[in-house]
Amino acid sequence: MSAASPRRRRRLVPAAAIALACFGLGLGAGALMPPVEEWPLVAGTEVAVATPAATPTAGSSAMPDPGASSLAAITAGAVPVEDRTPEIQVTTLDLDDPASFTVVVNKVRPLDPLDYVPADLVTMDAVPGGGTMRAEAAAAMTALYDAAVAEGAGFTVSTAYRSYDLQSSLHAGYSRSRGYDAADRFSARAGFSEHQTGLAADIRADGCDLEPCFADTAAGRYVAEHGWEHGFIVRYPADKEEVTGYIYEPWHLRYVGRPLAKAMRDSGAATMEEHFGLAFAPDYEP
Repeated sequence: MSAASPRRRRRLVPAAAIALACFGLGLGAGALMPPVEEWPLVAGTEVAVATPAATPTAGSSAMPDPGASSLAAITAGAVPVEDRTPEIQVTTLDLDDPASFTVVVNKVRPLDPLDYVPADLVTMDAVPGGGTMRAEAAAAMTALYDAAVAEGAGFTVSTAYRSYDLQSSLHAGYSRSRGYDAADRFSARAGFSEHQTGLAADIRADGCDLEPCFADTAAGRYVAEHGWEHGFIVRYPADKEEVTGYIYEPWHLRYVGRPLAKAMRDSGAATMEEHFGLAFAPDYEP
C-alpha cells in the first residue's frame, strides 16, 4: 500500500468463510535474515473460547519471567497434545484477541494492546535451542520436534517469543542497516509481530539458519507436510508477500491449533488472511 492509499478497515469474517472454517473444524516475521542479495525473488452450538490473559497496562514494560515455568512441569500428566482437539469459535473476537490461538497479526492488524505479554509463557526444555512459547504451543512444538526426529528431520529453534521491547530493538537495527522499507519486508514492527504472541517460532536445520534453503532440508519438508498435525502452519508461504506483507519464510511456524491448521489444509488456503477472508496486508497503514 502506498502512503496515499485509503486506510483499510477490518472486515467481519464473511458467513461463507465461517461456514467453511466450521465445516473443516468439525463443529514470522523472522528475527534474523540472510543478506539482501540472498533473498528469494518472490515477492448453533456454543463452543469453547480461549480466555484472554491478563495484560500489562499501556506503556508498561512489565514482563513475566520466561524461566518461571517449564514445559515439563506444566505438561506432566497431561493429555498428549496430538490427542487434544479443542473447539474454536471462529468469531471476530478470536481473530482480534491477542490471547486467542487464532489471532491474526499482520501489518494492518496490530496487537491490542501493542505491548501485549502472554500470561502462560514456558520454556521448551526438550527442544534444541529452547526458547519460550505459550504453554499449549510449546507442548505442540515439542511433539512436532519428537515426530520430526523420529523421521530423521530434527531441527533447532532459533527464536520463539520476543517481547515488544526486543522486537522494537530488532526492527530499529535492521532499519539502520538495510533501510526502513527493506526491513519491513522481513522484520515486523513492535506490536505487529507474531513472535510477540508467543505462538510463533523460527527453526533451523542442516546449516540453513533463517534462509530459504531451509525449505529443502529434511526438517523443512517435514514441517511443511506434517506441521498441521500438531497445529502449526508455515505462516509466510512463497508468492504471498502481497497477502502477508513478508517474504517467503519456510522456517517461520505459527501455532493456530490443530482444528484450524487442518481446516486450512483441507480448504487449500495458504494464509490466514485468505482463509478468513480478511484484507491483505502488503504494507502498514499510513
